[in-house]
Amino acid sequence: MADDPQVKFCLRCGQALERCIRFGALRPVCPSCSYTHFFDPKVAAAIWAERSGKVLMVRRAIDPARGKWTVPGGFVNSGEDPALAAARECKEETGLNVEITGLLDIVAGREHARGADFVVFYQASPMGGSPRACDEVDRVEWFGPRDLPTIAFKATQTMIEAWLTDKLKKTRTNHY
Repeated sequence: MADDPQVKFCLRCGQALERCIRFGALRPVCPSCSYTHFFDPKVAAAIWAERSGKVLMVRRAIDPARGKWTVPGGFVNSGEDPALAAARECKEETGLNVEITGLLDIVAGREHARGADFVVFYQASPMGGSPRACDEVDRVEWFGPRDLPTIAFKATQTMIEAWLTDKLKKTRTNHY
């Protein structure tokens, strides 16, 4: 991945950074204090909840992918447990409380500049609350295999394809 052009000054001493080979790659390096800046991956966490053969989905009300559908999820905050982040995002987007019942998969591959490098998918069961569009979505619905809408992201599409071919590894215990 290309370096972020916004990182131009040392976070420690304020000196202008130079691009140098460090740790096997071209990275921003401070010529004054030798600080090396690393671009950490962005991680998202998502909920895969099923009910009566249907999967819980939300329609995005913001870009990227406004008007397309995905499962509830979002970015993991620094220091946050990904499973708790997935449950938090589900509550923020759908109004539903969920219980994480297992880890399903981790899908890699960033699609766009503001996207995640990894999406951690958790199997979950709704435990209360009223489904309603909140936060960054304008609709919440359950979809069966024959009535799926236009999907927003490749990671979600990967999970749907696994679900449709019955290859989605359903866990029986908490693995996170």
